[in-house]
Amino acid sequence: MADGRLITIEGIDGAGKTTLAEALAVTLSKRGLAVSLLREPGGVAASERVRELVKDPAMTIGARAEALLYAAARAQLVEEAIRPLLRAGSWVLLDRFVDSSLAYQGAGRELGVESVRAINEFGTGGLHPDRTLWLTLPPATARGRSQDRGEPLDRLERERAEFFERIERAYAELAADEPERVRRIDATLSPDQVLAQSLAALADLL
Repeated sequence: MADGRLITIEGIDGAGKTTLAEALAVTLSKRGLAVSLLREPGGVAASERVRELVKDPAMTIGARAEALLYAAARAQLVEEAIRPLLRAGSWVLLDRFVDSSLAYQGAGRELGVESVRAINEFGTGGLHPDRTLWLTLPPATARGRSQDRGEPLDRLERERAEFFERIERAYAELAADEPERVRRIDATLSPDQVLAQSLAALADLL
């Protein structure tokens, strides 16, 4: 059996990553592919515990500790779930991966993209996505969507606008550096249009 594919979905909070991931999972499954849908941080028990910690607005977590916690959750997810699924031939749809840490902690927290990349290369054992779908959305629009959900904002969602502007710039730089892997998807469009764009961006892998 051929190895599966790792497809990651990236973008700032409110861009519609979860909606797209769920729609892709349904669509690809209907095409006869084995599909597994996972999220970050989380996906396995230990990583879900870390998710609760890093998202809790009552917690004080330093920038370096935050970066290390995300990398630790990712390392466990890769070892326990992602690599076994890929070996079994599954397509893994992952709501966030290393690019999130590069953008959020490397640029947003100003720790340095290359420093954050190094700890994640170690954590993932050098695992890289076959394709990354980057949902682009103006930070102000994304922030409005997050607030419109009617749920309490988590620890990261409460950051200032400048934080999210740094993140969006970092994503743009990552996309420019790896245009073959990172495909830009216009998240201002309807969910159906976003899905269609995403399927087109995956066409050569199908």
